[in-house]
Amino acid sequence: GPNKGGTVDVEGLKFTLVNAFHSSSSDEGEYLGEAAGLVITLEDGRAVYFAGDTCVFSDMQLIGRLYSPELAVLPIGGHFTMDPREAGVACELLGVKRVVPCHYGTFPLLPGTPDELRQYASGIDVHALEPGESLTL
Repeated sequence: GPNKGGTVDVEGLKFTLVNAFHSSSSDEGEYLGEAAGLVITLEDGRAVYFAGDTCVFSDMQLIGRLYSPELAVLPIGGHFTMDPREAGVACELLGVKRVVPCHYGTFPLLPGTPDELRQYASGIDVHALEPGESLTL
């Protein structure tokens, strides 16, 4: 498969691996490789950025410049990943107008909420999806 920076074309969709910053190990402490984000570019050129588990980092600006994602899927739980305030900064760096928050509220260590993200992502459409819901680009 590809490595970070590499792109694979599958039936007209382009999948590009990009940086993410997060640890990766099993419960036994075994190293499981590097974290990565993913940019999916549709046939019409529109792109979606999936950050994966990560903190906010300055190269998100480069991801925005190279791929111009229309939508970002960003973690907001805090503790293990970025929190809503940091996700607001990530939206600015990426230049997105729409964001889907993820990795929050599943247990007490992930207290971030979509409403908090709305406070920090002024002018950004925050789409908090329920399990089974979808969003049209």
